[in-house]
Order: sequence, then structure tokens, then C-alpha cells
Amino acid sequence: MIEMLSLLLIGLTVFAIAIFVYSLVSHRLEGSMVTAPMIFVVIGMLVSPDGLDIISLGPANSLILVFAEIALVLILFSDAARINFTALKGNRSIPARLLVIGLPLTIFAGSVTAILMFTNIALPEAALIGAILAPTDAGLGQAIVNSPKVPAKIRQALNVESGLNDGGAIPFFAFFLVLAEAEEYHIPAVAWLTFAAEQIGVGILVGVLVGLVGGYLVNKALGKGLMTGRFQWIGFLSLAIMSFVVADALGGSGFIAAFVGGIATTITGKQVSESIIEFTSTGGELFSLAVFFIFGVIVASLINGITWFVFLYAIFSLTVIRMIPVAISLVKTRLQPESVLFMGWFGPRGLASVVLLLITINEAPGIPGLPTIMVVVSTTVLLSIFVHGISANPAIDRYAKIMAALPPDAPELREVVESPTRLHAKVE
Repeated sequence: MIEMLSLLLIGLTVFAIAIFVYSLVSHRLEGSMVTAPMIFVVIGMLVSPDGLDIISLGPANSLILVFAEIALVLILFSDAARINFTALKGNRSIPARLLVIGLPLTIFAGSVTAILMFTNIALPEAALIGAILAPTDAGLGQAIVNSPKVPAKIRQALNVESGLNDGGAIPFFAFFLVLAEAEEYHIPAVAWLTFAAEQIGVGILVGVLVGLVGGYLVNKALGKGLMTGRFQWIGFLSLAIMSFVVADALGGSGFIAAFVGGIATTITGKQVSESIIEFTSTGGELFSLAVFFIFGVIVASLINGITWFVFLYAIFSLTVIRMIPVAISLVKTRLQPESVLFMGWFGPRGLASVVLLLITINEAPGIPGLPTIMVVVSTTVLLSIFVHGISANPAIDRYAKIMAALPPDAPELREVVESPTRLHAKVE
């Protein structure tokens, strides 16, 4: 116990120093090809047993899982809560297509590719890889969704997609995880189908109830001036935690509850300002940087397990496995091929994929294909963090030149009302 506490204190100290130093130069780094996730992953790798051997953390650790779960819960809730569905009225088609058509196709393509490339995993395990790597990371895509060089319609579509597709992928993940465990432990089909239905159904029900009631109460309290400034933020943040904990206690998926709860607050919480949502999002960002730091410590030990097949799958995952579904989903939108390619490329994998991997490691440690899942997901996320960060600004500049040559009535150039983006929302 004492050794564990010492290890925790060392880790927190290193992370706190890294946060402080990064904060001092954050404005200078903003807009460059060096992103916060890059820095914290590298620091994690440096202090790992394979680096300077300062911190030793294994992925099968309940404390690590708690950090990761809190990060994803806060991000899921705040991203869903800040989507302005009324403002999307004139631009619903593209994000809706990416979510309803593109996301399931991406999961399917990732699953099929995994089962064809890795003969040592079963179909449910291949499907897990597809589901874990389907969500895109809004935080890693900030250079795109905040750049005025990118047409507002394209920015908003990517912003909405990355804000909602992690929540959309979680039901698939929950189902495939149950299926993988059922195959390992020979659980009858009726039992795992019932359990999967409970996970999804209870999660949705709790999210709706907590979001609607919580949003209504916050709305009323704000209207009557009953909430002080800081407790407006704290109270709203507690709704995210509440939805997760209650759903988990009742046998449902806390992540689905947090995502649905965030959406539900937009119905009854009309007076909830962006600054209130931003506080929850900022808490999620702090925990997410901790997750990237921990990911760096863990991934350093997996590098030796990267084979050419694993690396090739990672490249496929970041290119054709996403690009082809995106292209199919955007048929008949009249967007330029360059726009479709641009949107297909910028689907970075990050926080959600890391958290879902940690959940798999901790909740299904006995599935035979776990080592393959770990190295494939870790390699893909690691590659994505760097190649998407480095390529963002050059790709934006090239894409902006193409857009500048289009006629004013091109679909990409139509004006839309933009939703606030994570990290750049206005805080009052």
C-alpha cells in the first residue's frame, strides 16, 4: 500500500510539473504542429520503465481506470450538452450522415480488416478493435475545427461528429465486449443478449432522466437567481458524474448515460450558458491529459510488440477504414472530392479509444485476443496523435487554397451557425 501511494505521489508530481510547464508556453504552442497530447505522451514514455524508469504503471490498474473513466464521462457529457441542435437546422445533413452512416460503416470496416489481418483473434475481438478505434477525438482535431481558413460548414460538421461519435460508438463497444466475454466463458446467448440490452437500455433511461430533471432544476435555479457563479459550474458538472454512477449502479452503461444525459440537458436547460458547460469540459480536459500521460507510460512497453501487420493495420485505420465510409456517407452532398478527402483524413483517434481499451483490459482480462487488441489500438492511437498533429496546418493551408478557388455558391461555402468547440468556447 505504501509503495502504491509513493508511486501515485511520484506520478502526480511529474504530471503536475508537466501541466505547469506546458501552461507557461501554451499560447506559443497553440497553432503549431506540437500538440498537448503529443507532449504528455512523450513525457509518459520518458518516465516509464522503458525510459528513465521513474514511474511503473500497468494498464490493469483500477486507479488508472478511474482517471480514464472520469475524463471520458466529463467529455461525453459536455460535448453532447454544447451541441446546439436548433443552430444545426441548416447543416444537419453532413454530420448526420457521418454519424448514422459513416460511424457504423467504420466499425464494420475496422472489424473486417482486423479479422482478415490477425488470425489469432476471434470475430468478437476483431469487432472490439473496430468499435474502439471508430470514435474520433475532438481535442486532437482542434486545429481543424478552430481554423478560420476551413469553411464553417466543414468545421461544424467535423466538430459535431467528433463531439457525438464517441457516444455513438459506445453501444457497439458495450455489445461486442459482452460478446467477447460470453465466447470466452461460454455464456448462453440469452444471458449475454439480456446483459447487453440492460447496459444500453438502462444507460439511456438514466441519462434521459438525469439530464431532463437536472437540466430543468438548473434552469429554474438560474432563472430565480438561486445559484452562485461557481456552483452553477459545480452543479452542472455533478450531473455528468451522477448519470455515470447511477447507471453503473443499476447495471447500465455509465458512458451511455453521460452521453445521453448531456443531450437531454439541452432540452430543459435552456439557460445553461456555455461557460457552465465549459467548466465541465475543462475538468475533462485535465483528466484527459492525465490519460495521455498514463498512455505514454503504458505504450512504451508495447512498442517491441509492434509488427509490420500491426503497423499496417494502424495505417489502414487512419486512412481507408475511415475514408471510404466517410466518402460513402457523403454521397449526394455535392461536396468537392478534396472536401471529402479532408474530412476523411481528419478523424484522429485519442481519448475515447484509450479509455475503451483500458476498460477492455480491466473488465475482460481473460479474452485470448487481448494482447493483440492492446498493441493494435495503442499503435493506432500513438500514430494518430503524431501524424494528425503534424499534418494539420499544412493540410489546412492546402485545403484553404482549393476552397478559395470555388464559386461563392459552392456547398462548402454556405454560411452556417457554428456550435462552440472544445477548448475554444467562450468563458464568461
